[in-house]
Amino acid sequence: MRLGRKINGHVVRTVHQEGWSGKKNGVLLAQMSSAGFDVLLTVDQGLRYQQNLKSSGVAVVVMFGASNQLADLAPLVPSVLLALETVRPGDVVEVRA
Repeated sequence: MRLGRKINGHVVRTVHQEGWSGKKNGVLLAQMSSAGFDVLLTVDQGLRYQQNLKSSGVAVVVMFGASNQLADLAPLVPSVLLALETVRPGDVVEVRA
């Protein structure tokens, strides 16, 4: 959750912390919505093509870094924070370097 510590002003939980590791994306989105989560922050670039996100009840912010390493994702945090201010359930926002 090292990246989560950089998302100031928001409660950040990982899939692992919630006990949802290994869940298929559709099940994961449904569980997130039921548990009251608003946004999924992910590096899964194909998620928007695999799920009906409009009806999921969860917004998705997709981070596009040079890799999935913290050093490549951390510079995207200011843009993620801006996206979190306006994103709504069913929206997909891409954040790029």
